[in-house]
Amino acid sequence: MTTERPYHHGDLRRAVLDAAVEAITEHGPAGVGLRDLARRVGVSHAGPVHHFKDKAGLLTALAAEGFTLLADALDGTVAEGGDIVDLGVAYVRFAVGHRAHFEVMFRPDLLRPDDPALTEARDRAGAALADGVADRPDPASASVAAWSLVHGFATLWNTGALSRAGRDPEAMVRAFAGSMFPT
Repeated sequence: MTTERPYHHGDLRRAVLDAAVEAITEHGPAGVGLRDLARRVGVSHAGPVHHFKDKAGLLTALAAEGFTLLADALDGTVAEGGDIVDLGVAYVRFAVGHRAHFEVMFRPDLLRPDDPALTEARDRAGAALADGVADRPDPASASVAAWSLVHGFATLWNTGALSRAGRDPEAMVRAFAGSMFPT
């Protein structure tokens, strides 16, 4: 009698990415390994290697997915008539809601920065943010300032550096972004 589970995965790539999100949530990006992910989804080590080649390939795919999700959120905010403050809130909402993606998206030391899917998704998210400050007197400086503000806040929130007791990160970012970028 064998206790091995037969290999049958409808979408192994998706399953490995989902397992990576869990692993990053539990241990951070340093705690991710293809062997562990294979074990989590019940396949041999060769399965994740087939799809991603190595850890950098896996994290690059996860970062590309993150930038796509972020761009979708930002585009949705613009489509609803959102302004720069609303884009900032959407950015923080994404960072808090997709923490594992956010933790790898801005880590070029973990990624293949020239990957076409990553480049396309990152550029799309960047364009959405840039559009949000296009009406400012100095859009380039405003873009860096706005991104630094919301990215820094999201990072501080996610790492627990800010007191969370009774606080809503979206309301907090709306308040201070609104004071810095009046509409």
